[in-house]
Amino acid sequence: MDLQTERLAPQAYEQILDLILSDKVRPTEHLNERKLAELIGVSCTPIRDALLKLETEGLLVRNGRMGVQIKHMNIDEFLDALEVRTLLEPTMSRKAAGKISPRLLNELESLLQNALSQYDASGSAIDRKDSRWIDDRLHGLISEASGNSQLSLIINNLRRKTQIFDLKNIPERAIATCTEHLEIIDALRLSKGDKAADKMFIHLENVRDSIIERLAGS
Repeated sequence: MDLQTERLAPQAYEQILDLILSDKVRPTEHLNERKLAELIGVSCTPIRDALLKLETEGLLVRNGRMGVQIKHMNIDEFLDALEVRTLLEPTMSRKAAGKISPRLLNELESLLQNALSQYDASGSAIDRKDSRWIDDRLHGLISEASGNSQLSLIINNLRRKTQIFDLKNIPERAIATCTEHLEIIDALRLSKGDKAADKMFIHLENVRDSIIERLAGS
């Protein structure tokens, strides 16, 4: 990989990922390298590298000469991935307690409180993109602080898969998610490992319960 591709591939990855998670590209829809290159403003090489990474993460599947398409995640796959997250992420949260910069936690706390206050003032839904960024940032900080790179990689891949499902299927979880994230941040800041683990477990169980409740009512 040359230096330009090495620089542009992560940018292409993030923009394609945003297209997927923001619902601008539908499940089973094929992704055209040339059209994506034109849309993002880069050559096909970094686009190809970005698509390969997304395929490796299980977000895309290859369909012969048709190229790649967004993987359709069914409920069983989602619940399986979430179950593994529920087994692993509380442990990571326990290990991360007291190891994350208070400044970073304070910044996230401020963003979450601002999101909640804007919702209270306007009654409009919390922006999905903002919610995803905060979610990525908090869980990413926990992964890094846990000190286990292999575990972090596993969790990151699982989170990408569950994000595709839960952001689109349970938008009503946005407020509860902000509140639960604030509780996790508080435990991390106070170096309370067991409490951080408990709050993370409750958070993931609530996501699971919301999905099951939504399906039962459909």
